[in-house]
Amino acid sequence: MKEYTIDSVYFKHDISKNPNPKDFTMHIHDKCEIFYFVGGDVEYLVEGSRYPLSEDSVMIIRPAEAHTPRILSNDCYERYAVNFPLSFIKEIDPEGILTKTFTDRPLGKNNFYSEEELDMPLFLRLLKEMRDEAENEYQRKLTSKTHIYMMLDMISRAFAKKKTGGLSPKSLPEKIIVYIEKHLSEDISVPELASHFHLSVSQFSRIFKQTTGAAPWDYITKKRLTVAKEMILQGRSAKTASEECGFNDYSSFYRAYTKLFSCSPQQSVK
Repeated sequence: MKEYTIDSVYFKHDISKNPNPKDFTMHIHDKCEIFYFVGGDVEYLVEGSRYPLSEDSVMIIRPAEAHTPRILSNDCYERYAVNFPLSFIKEIDPEGILTKTFTDRPLGKNNFYSEEELDMPLFLRLLKEMRDEAENEYQRKLTSKTHIYMMLDMISRAFAKKKTGGLSPKSLPEKIIVYIEKHLSEDISVPELASHFHLSVSQFSRIFKQTTGAAPWDYITKKRLTVAKEMILQGRSAKTASEECGFNDYSSFYRAYTKLFSCSPQQSVK
């Protein structure tokens, strides 16, 4: 595996020769992600949508968008991932044109790009150049910035060509995800959610786990914590953020936050 962090950019190239499905769980982060799938037998679950992956394809994930790789066999799984905050692009694109691919779409929609939509040989070449050893940190930083901008430009042009109609939630899992997103800060519970969709708790939990890769309450908690972290980074107090994200007990919020992000709310802004 090759990985590094420089400024606000995280880069990873990873190869799992015998991937264990148990090692790949649902995750939510506070950065954008460009994910390049080199090969393997994998599908991606993103907010209730299922994407079967084909070799040399790209997935994009926006901040707080839950996603899970589902390993279908022990075929060698190779991928690249580049993570960066939305603020990273504001330096050259204050109007947010390049980041509309992340922000201007419903959760779990238009995440996938095929070789018919992007110049994959060029895309992969840019990632390999980001991976290979740089002469110094300045060169690494320069390569990371220019290459991410180029990839975003390609994705932005492809996004503009995609049909944006028919993106309202249709399936039950999609409706559940949208409902939770709208009521994330409210005092909701799994039994109440199940009742709202006329399901038993066991039925609701099974459907939710199948389509997101996570148990309902784990999903809700990680979503709330990710939103709270963004609020804290924007200047809100940890207590205010916890309350506005649906946590009734600050000590419980503090423990969950520290466990998920490996730092306290106060350390996040240092």
